[in-house]
Amino acid sequence: MSSQLRIILELAKIRIAALSMLSVFAGYALAAGTVDLGVVAPLVGVFFLACGAAALNQYQERDIDAKMDRTKERPLPSGRITPGNALRTAFALMLLGSLVLLPRWSAIGLGWLTVLWYNALYTPLKRVTAFAAVPGGVVGALPPAIGWVCGGGDLLDPRIFAVSFFFFIWQIPHFWMLLMRVGEDYVQAGLPSLSAVFSRRQLSRVTFIWMLTTAVVCLVFPLFGVVSEKWIYAGFVLASVWLSWHAVAMLRTQGDRVAFKEINVFALLVISLLSISGLTG
Repeated sequence: MSSQLRIILELAKIRIAALSMLSVFAGYALAAGTVDLGVVAPLVGVFFLACGAAALNQYQERDIDAKMDRTKERPLPSGRITPGNALRTAFALMLLGSLVLLPRWSAIGLGWLTVLWYNALYTPLKRVTAFAAVPGGVVGALPPAIGWVCGGGDLLDPRIFAVSFFFFIWQIPHFWMLLMRVGEDYVQAGLPSLSAVFSRRQLSRVTFIWMLTTAVVCLVFPLFGVVSEKWIYAGFVLASVWLSWHAVAMLRTQGDRVAFKEINVFALLVISLLSISGLTG
């Protein structure tokens, strides 16, 4: 792999972009009830938009990244790419994503709303408040809605509200558990951090409540008509019990055992079950 390509992949945070793409797939499958060639454009378009937004975020936070051990080796603070080239890369990726989504104007609108929410609201808000992750959760709620409208779904349908609400809720403990692992980096960089607001015990309790909320939210999907198959619902119940068990383990250790990987696996399980439900319902 060439050094230039490696730099672009690091800027784009492709693992995060891939998760957004998977939630788009779930939204499309639920709305269309099938998988056809129509799913390709929203998947590829959202992937490139997410990559561009991530690259733009690194451009915006290059001064902060240089102060944190976790991020100081990223392309910009390490000097492997100039700020101008990083900015051009970000806009090129977002332009490509927008072109792929044409002429799906509702999808483009939702895609750019996601970018603006992430880069124009959430990113600067992190410098102001330690609770930026709460409004920032909207970023995770919009990709499944993009898949939904591309699959022919109505944005006012309560089913997509329920699905998007789940991803909104999930984003918050996902970020706070990351903060429990690298909170000192945020303090070192001069950012407001929950680790400076709460003690570790208090932060583990708050995160525990958000984890349980995440586990419970997917259990109400049948009330909104999202799923009807009993075996799919049983899968949600088992996944929720599994996540709750890890939440209790985190609480008992007062955050020494952070369930960061587990909550990501939980999101993948929910996406998989939603996709299967859409294809078999």
